[in-house]
Amino acid sequence: MKRFLSNLSTAVFALTALALGSGNLAQAKPLDIARIYIEYNASANDLGFHVSLDAEDWETLEIRNPSGTTIFEVESGGGYADLGLTELFFEGAEPSLDEFPLADLLKRFPEGGYRIIAETVDGRRLSSTAVLSHAVPAGPAVSAVVQSGSITIRWAPVTGPAEILPDEDVVIVGYQVIVDPFQVTLPATSTQITLPPEFVAALAVGEHPFEVLAIDASGNQTITEGVFVKPR
Repeated sequence: MKRFLSNLSTAVFALTALALGSGNLAQAKPLDIARIYIEYNASANDLGFHVSLDAEDWETLEIRNPSGTTIFEVESGGGYADLGLTELFFEGAEPSLDEFPLADLLKRFPEGGYRIIAETVDGRRLSSTAVLSHAVPAGPAVSAVVQSGSITIRWAPVTGPAEILPDEDVVIVGYQVIVDPFQVTLPATSTQITLPPEFVAALAVGEHPFEVLAIDASGNQTITEGVFVKPR
């Protein structure tokens, strides 16, 4: 009888603690930014999962996948312990799909809500849910026109999913163009951009790589790489 009462007390304590924890999260303030998304490079055929977060003065942070398993933890220390942190962005490794099967990657990062829980230096709780989708857009077909010191990068509108996930529905919300260190994000209706003349003048003569990213409503994005040549 004593063992039964002891076990019952332990169970009640555990349930109470769980309820209190759930209540704390329910009352927690959301993060300013909480995103998890796929970046697929159609030119290199590699794929990774990226995370972008922003909140004021957090000291500890944890990410849990849809099944509740913790997949990432970080705690500030040293000079940051009392000051806290704000933004956080990191990229997962991007293995080639020729070597690492896509099905295995998607199994590691299933679709659904990823709970992000943080605590600030003054003890306040923060909590948001970032939703991961497996809808990946096709890579845009790109080209570049170089004429009389002007460089225009063009791409065909993306209207469907990537070949690696052909059954997913995508909705393109924008494009990003990168010619390091220049980058710009444009609306979904855009199909070209002429690089600023001051930037072109600063480029060295020769080949320069560029990227055009198609961005889905889920936040997932697909890169196509290209190259243009600046003449003498």
